Amino acid sequence: MLTIESFRRDPIVAVIRHSTPDTVIPVVQALKEGGVRSIELTAETKGIAGLIEKVRHEFGDDIMIGGGTILDPETAKEVISAGAEFVVSPTLNVDTIKVAKRYGKLAVPGALTPTEILTAYEHGADMVKVFPANMFGPSYIKSIHGPLPQIPLMVTGGITLDNMQAYLEAGSVAVGVGSNLADPRKLYSEKDFEDLKEKARTFTDKVTQ
Repeated sequence: MLTIESFRRDPIVAVIRHSTPDTVIPVVQALKEGGVRSIELTAETKGIAGLIEKVRHEFGDDIMIGGGTILDPETAKEVISAGAEFVVSPTLNVDTIKVAKRYGKLAVPGALTPTEILTAYEHGADMVKVFPANMFGPSYIKSIHGPLPQIPLMVTGGITLDNMQAYLEAGSVAVGVGSNLADPRKLYSEKDFEDLKEKARTFTDKVTQ
C-alpha cells in the first residue's frame, strides 16, 4: 500500500505531460531503469485514464503511478478507477480530497500559503503540494515547517538537479520534477531514451549522496 513513507524512500516524482500511448511505456521504463519509481501523469494529457491503466498493467507495483493536475472530483474518480495510487492537484479542492480518501488513495492537493496548507491538511490531505515552489525557494519550506512540522510537503515548480536537494534538506518529503527531467515531446530515438535513463540516474544519485 502506498504511504508517505513510500515517497520518503523514493522522493523524486517525475511529472510527465504530453505523453501518448506510444511513448508512455518507454518513458516510464527509462525512468525506472534510472531509479525513478514515482510517476505522475497529468490530466490535461489526452486519454489520461488509458495511459495510467497502461502503466499500471505494464509495471504493477514496481512503479508508484499517480494522476496529476486533477481539478475536480470527477477526474479524480476517473484516474483512480484507471489505477492511480495518488491524486495531485495544483489547487485546493476539498471534494477532490474526499474522493481520493473514499477510495483509499493518497490526496496531494496544491496550496501555497500557511492557511491554505493547513486547510488542506485539516480536510484530509496526506501530503500538500507547495506550488509554485520556485517563487519562494527552499527557505520558504523551512519556514512553513516551523509552525507546521506535522504536515508532509511536496514541492513542484522549477525543480532542477541543482536545487532539488536543497528542497529536500529544507523538509520536503518529495519533489515533483517536470520537463527538467522528462519531456516526451523530445524523445524520438533509442538514444533519447537511453539519455533519459542516464538523466534519471543523475537525479537519483544526487538524492542518495
